[in-house]
Amino acid sequence: YQRKSQVNVSAEDLLTCCDGCGFGCNGGFPANAWDFYKEKGLVTGGLYGTEDGCQPYYFPPCEHHTKGPLPPCKGIKPTPKCVRDCRKGYEKSYSQDKHFGKKVYSISDDETQIRTEIFKNGPVEADFTVYADFLSYKSGVYQHHSDQLLGGHAVRILGWGNENGVPYWLVANSWNQDWGDKGYFKIRRGNDECGIEDDINAGIPS
Repeated sequence: YQRKSQVNVSAEDLLTCCDGCGFGCNGGFPANAWDFYKEKGLVTGGLYGTEDGCQPYYFPPCEHHTKGPLPPCKGIKPTPKCVRDCRKGYEKSYSQDKHFGKKVYSISDDETQIRTEIFKNGPVEADFTVYADFLSYKSGVYQHHSDQLLGGHAVRILGWGNENGVPYWLVANSWNQDWGDKGYFKIRRGNDECGIEDDINAGIPS
C-alpha cells in the first residue's frame, strides 16, 4: 500500500465556479460542494499570498470576532468571478490540474458511525447552527445557552474525546488561529448539539 501525497484543493475554485453550491461568499449547500468535487473536480490552491497550486485564495485573512494582529473582518465581500485559468507561471493548465472525488457521501447522524468514518477515512465536514455565544468561545466544551440564532456554518470534525466527563467533538473552524482555541473548538458530542451531527458529509479522493 502506497500512501498518496496530500493535495490542497482550491477553496477559490469551489467558491467562484460552483454555480449550484449556493450563494458564493453568502454561503451555500455543503452536499452540493461535495458533488461538484466529484463531477467537475477542483484545481489545487493554497492560502492567500502564497504561490501554492493553480488558484491560491483571493481574500486576505482578517480577524473573526476576536482581537489580533490582523484587521477585523468587515461585511461579506462580493464573490469573485469564476476564472478557469491557473495563476501566471503555474506549470499545468486549469483542466490538467483538476482533482476529482472518487466517492462522496453523507453519514447518518449516529454518533458511532461518525466516529467510525473519522477513524477509517479521516476528517468529515459538518454544518451547525451558530448562536451568539459561540462567537466568544475560547476553551472547554461548547454548549449553546444563547437564544440568538445567527445562521449556519460549515466546519471540519477531526476527532473526539472527553473533558471532565463531557464527550466532545474536536472541530477546526475557518476563522484563523486567533479565534477560539488556536482556531479549533470542542462541541458536545452525542446529543446533536446545534445540529452538528445531522448533516455530515465526506469523500474519498480519486
